[in-house]
Amino acid sequence: MDGPTSEPSTGRIEVEHVRNVLVVDDSKLQRRILSASLARWGFAVREAASGTEALAQCRETPPDIVLSDWMMPGMDGLEFCRAFRDIPRDQYGYFILLTSKAEKEAVARGLDCGADDFLNKPVNSAELRARINAGARLLRAQRDLKEKNRLLSDTLDQLQTLYDALDRDLIEARKLQQSLLRDRQRVFGPARVSLVLQSSGHVGGDLVGLYPINEAHFGVFAIDVSGHGISSALMTARLAGYLSSAAPEHNIALRKTADGHYAPRAPAQAVGILNRMILDEMATEHYFTLLLADVDIRDGTVRFAQAGHPHPLVQRRDGRIEAIGTGGLPVGLIPGATFEQSQTTLRPGDRLLIQSDGITECAAPDGSLLNDEGLMDMLAGMQDLTGSDLLTGVLARLNDYAGHTDLADDISAVLLEF
Repeated sequence: MDGPTSEPSTGRIEVEHVRNVLVVDDSKLQRRILSASLARWGFAVREAASGTEALAQCRETPPDIVLSDWMMPGMDGLEFCRAFRDIPRDQYGYFILLTSKAEKEAVARGLDCGADDFLNKPVNSAELRARINAGARLLRAQRDLKEKNRLLSDTLDQLQTLYDALDRDLIEARKLQQSLLRDRQRVFGPARVSLVLQSSGHVGGDLVGLYPINEAHFGVFAIDVSGHGISSALMTARLAGYLSSAAPEHNIALRKTADGHYAPRAPAQAVGILNRMILDEMATEHYFTLLLADVDIRDGTVRFAQAGHPHPLVQRRDGRIEAIGTGGLPVGLIPGATFEQSQTTLRPGDRLLIQSDGITECAAPDGSLLNDEGLMDMLAGMQDLTGSDLLTGVLARLNDYAGHTDLADDISAVLLEF
């Protein structure tokens, strides 16, 4: 073949990390001509006199770019190109065929065998340089992309490690939050209290609980902190200490009598105290809804303060269901807020359900909310269920209503039965 016809006078090619070129030609003279030009442009050049020899070199030290003649005795350029592509390697190799064949069919055959580009003989030095530059740019882009992918993969691995650690911590946090429910079902004389708490994520902002007061009274509460996730869960943990069953001296819903025993504080008064404490002592943007109730087991009287929490539902023994309460402001929102107190009486066979808005605001696939009416219909259809079975049934029907089990909000409820 003929050598390059002219030599450009401009400077060296910017090869960066693409610099190894293998020249394959059965003509020693033509190999030397091409090698001399490539060396002047800054490439490290190796030579091979046949496809077989070139293939052995490629297996030992893969080149960045191959310049191979098409017509060679033994293994021709097409066979060599096909074998070159079959060699496993980490980096892509750019393959240029040198040929006097100009037919479209010949070019198509070369592309089918894995060639990236073609140079017609006799080789023009400027065109050779342009094609080499194009190959080098493509290889640099490919290797830069591979390096970025490697860095991205490493970053993703690190993020996965962090996520796994965080996930483990959140699983433990979920266990700790669930442990705040010391008793999920408890009997006080003629009254039975059942509790349910299901977070939409690992941890949530809902909390329900109960605490004994004396032989005649016990208290129950339901809390729903604004927002979701860790900060809301930390808030519920703090609030649990203010309504503790284990440390009555710290329970703001209780007052100590002159004889050293404990008696219930009026729920509306207790909520007002809690509102002041939250605004004065906690640096937080969170607020919460609360229903705090004092239950007298002697006559079934339930006194409660409803601070922004959904209206509780009373289901009478004869099946009638009514929403009770006056609503009210959430806790921790407005300084000096006052809270009203309501009262109802439960007779044998009656029950009271205190539920979070995760239940009443459960959305169907079409976006419609369950609301109080939908929950009343659920209760009417489950009058034969009691205690934890009823709460489990409510959860199952919520999943059916939503069309999935991945509910968007925390679910919590207190069921009080006489």
